[in-house]
Parts: sequence; C-alpha cells; structure tokens
Amino acid sequence: MARINLLPWREEARRERQRQFMYSLLGTLVLGAILVLIVGLFYDQRINIQETRNGKLQSEINRLQQRINRINELEKTRDRLLSRKAIIEELQASRSLTVEMLDKLAKSIPVGVTLGNVRQQGNNVTLQGSAQSNARVSAYLQALDESDLFLGPELQYVRASQQPASRVETYEFAIRVRLNPRRESAQQNTADQAAGGN
Repeated sequence: MARINLLPWREEARRERQRQFMYSLLGTLVLGAILVLIVGLFYDQRINIQETRNGKLQSEINRLQQRINRINELEKTRDRLLSRKAIIEELQASRSLTVEMLDKLAKSIPVGVTLGNVRQQGNNVTLQGSAQSNARVSAYLQALDESDLFLGPELQYVRASQQPASRVETYEFAIRVRLNPRRESAQQNTADQAAGGN
C-alpha cells in the first residue's frame, strides 16, 4: 500500500531553509562585526602609534627651535662684539695715524706758511692757512706730495688775504689731501705683530 505523507513537509523544509538562512545571515553579521572591530582596533592602534611619534617629533622640533633661537641670539651678540672690536681696532690704528699725520704736517710746512685749520673726515684731510707767497704754497704742495703718508694733494683755492697786513701781502689757501690707506693698514699689521710678540 502506498504511503501518503500528509504532513506539511514543504512548509517544514521552507522553514528549515529560512532558519538556516537566518543563522548564516546572523553568523555573517557577527563575523562582519568582529572583523570590523578587529580592523578598527588595528587602525586605532596604528593611529595611536603615529600620534605618539608625531608628539615626539613635535617636542624634538620645539627643542631644536629653541636651540636655533639661542644660536641666532648668540650670532647677533657675536656680530655686535665683532663690530665693537672693529671700531676699537680702527680707533687704535687711527690714534697712532693721527699723531704721525700731525708730525708729518709739522715737518713738511715750509718757512713762510702757517696752518690755521686742519680738519679730518675719514681719510680726507683739509688744510687751511696762510702763506707769504704763491711759491710757498706750491712748495708746500710738493712737500705733501713727496710724503708717503699723503696721497694726491689738491689745491682748493689760493687768494689774497682779506685782512690787511702790516707790510707784507699774505695769501689764504686751502689744500685737500687723502691719507694713504695702505700705510694705515701696514701700521695696524705692525702694531698687531708687536702686540702678538709681547
């Protein structure tokens, strides 16, 4: 005799398939959530490590920036000290040069010439005075030209004196001359060598 299954087996099979589908869907969701959580933790850990590195780098950059600022301050101080040293050396060199200049001027003045004003601006010197004749002014120019301390003496003017003299007519003159800069540097080197030898 043939057996007839009167149970709703198709509905049971469908329910079983739906249950298996739901289990697999739930398992997939749980597995996906676990996978997302693991990947998120991994990247959070990488981000934390990178932030720690960035913090260390930033603190090192700040420390180096402080050192750079300190070095810049020291360089500015050094530049100020070097400029002061150069000024002091220049004053030391010009002190002896001024004495030598006055000595040479006194020795080069011919008879009949009187200096009334000596003005120095850097390496330029202006000499003003009076002379008994034009020839004496010319002799004075030649004496200045022969000196190794003075370069290129130029006669600015020579004219008859406006002040009445007793019997002799006098002439006023102005001469511009430059100091020899090579001579000044040679004197400074000699002074430096003498200071180094002591």
